[in-house]
Amino acid sequence: MSFRSAGFRPAVVGSAIALVFALSASAVTAQDAQPKTAAPAAAATSAAPAGTAPAAAPAVAEAPAKPGDAAAGQAKAAVCGACHGMDGNSSDAQYPKLAGQSERYIVRQLTDFKAGKRQNPIMLGMATPLSTQDMHDVGAYFASKTPLPGVADQALVEKGQTLFRQGDPKRGIPACMACHSMDGRGNPGAMYPQLTSQHAQYVQATLKAWHDGTTWGDDAQSQIMPAIAKKLSTDDISAVSSYVEGLHSAETTQPAATP
Repeated sequence: MSFRSAGFRPAVVGSAIALVFALSASAVTAQDAQPKTAAPAAAATSAAPAGTAPAAAPAVAEAPAKPGDAAAGQAKAAVCGACHGMDGNSSDAQYPKLAGQSERYIVRQLTDFKAGKRQNPIMLGMATPLSTQDMHDVGAYFASKTPLPGVADQALVEKGQTLFRQGDPKRGIPACMACHSMDGRGNPGAMYPQLTSQHAQYVQATLKAWHDGTTWGDDAQSQIMPAIAKKLSTDDISAVSSYVEGLHSAETTQPAATP
């Protein structure tokens, strides 16, 4: 449930524009630096027999991405910090925390934003200039960070915990932990996202959007949560959203050594 930004920020838009201009300038410089080999190619084309269409230029395939490099991703993720926090812990609850989110899940969401499968004008501008390797590096950086724990509303804990751990079989609602794990850390292999410590406001807005018909793609995985969210009541959504914000692993404290 990541990356859904609910609003515009001038600073963010300005950063996106600056990023696009920077990448565009780099592309122009690279073109100027290339050897001037276009003339012979043009001559060969003009010499082709009449009525013969010139051969299309072969598409340049992007090199397969390597596993993400968190160190490289730190610099690439700098612009993300305006909304998501420099360490992935956003201070504004309308923007999701990315700290601790899996690399594969982040890459999937950025890929969908870039392709327009997941609609968001801010994230479209952010994702469009990124290569697949950039996405892996950014994902690796945020995956290396630790989400700051949140606090659940005690009045909603019991109901939220029941939905998270047991679901509601009578209404066909599965337990959240079946996909997102007992501690809310998610399932990186299946690209099920981490939920632990996520802002309740963000989770609530996302579940409501799914409940109302929003989808993030057309593949089978993209249909899972909208189908579940449609079965949730407004109270269900509020309770489970609050519960996951307060869900986090207790820190183990070592007792002080006695002299």
